[in-house]
Amino acid sequence: MPIIKAAGIVSKPNAPAAVDLVPKLIQWLTGRGIAIRLDDATARYAARAAGVPREEVPEGCDVIIVLGGDGTLLSAARAIGHREIPLFPVNLGGLGFLTAISVDELFFELERFLCGEHRIEKRKLLTAEVERSGRVVAAYDALNDAVLTKASIARMIDLDAFVDDQFVCAYKADGLIVATPTGSTAYSLSAGGPIIFPSVPAICLTPICPHMLTNRPVIVSEASVVRVTSRGPDESVFLTIDGQVGTPIHERDVLVCRSSQYSLHLVRPPRMMFFDVLRQKLKWGER
Repeated sequence: MPIIKAAGIVSKPNAPAAVDLVPKLIQWLTGRGIAIRLDDATARYAARAAGVPREEVPEGCDVIIVLGGDGTLLSAARAIGHREIPLFPVNLGGLGFLTAISVDELFFELERFLCGEHRIEKRKLLTAEVERSGRVVAAYDALNDAVLTKASIARMIDLDAFVDDQFVCAYKADGLIVATPTGSTAYSLSAGGPIIFPSVPAICLTPICPHMLTNRPVIVSEASVVRVTSRGPDESVFLTIDGQVGTPIHERDVLVCRSSQYSLHLVRPPRMMFFDVLRQKLKWGER
């Protein structure tokens, strides 16, 4: 049974459902002797003077409760960093592949979590570094993906991709997605990439609107190192991590992606399996 002494709460800003939910959640937690740390958005819902910056919420916490969608979860995952703190995701509306616990289920599932009845899924992170003239100028951890896209209007970009020093191809496309199995149901899926079971040790390269229609998604081993060189002019390409942070790319910059040694610890109810979520979110056929 997990011993929970302190819980952090991270909330999506401007979420009407959180106005009523946050005060009830705080009362529920404090009634069980659990200390709380709130980010600024959550503090506003709770009518408190101030919270703490989101990146400071995990300090001293035994679990992070996320109220929002997958975007809020991705932001909370960055705040957790390399700490092995379980993340309890609650969907306040929208698609939400990762935030699959509904508001109606929140308190029931929290009680079960405190009783140790939940599974903890470990979702591998992706390390993404930008090398410029042999020097690392930017480094990130991604839960979903690292994406190179065009930064200017209506122009394709030129990218050379290598896997373990083997040349893959020269992409002429709107961009390239380097995705984790978790990210296979995000941007990569919209771009025609495959759905990858979360425990499969793989990295997926998905081109975005490639000029050559024969360019298809490629799945490589998690142990592989993916290197992508930009051949476009300075700042004609932009790197985006999990759709939220990133940096402009210069000509001859190299994006280096490899599986991280760290994982996000995601709380999952015992009844909620991967294909159950796919059927629910993608409206697949039921028996």
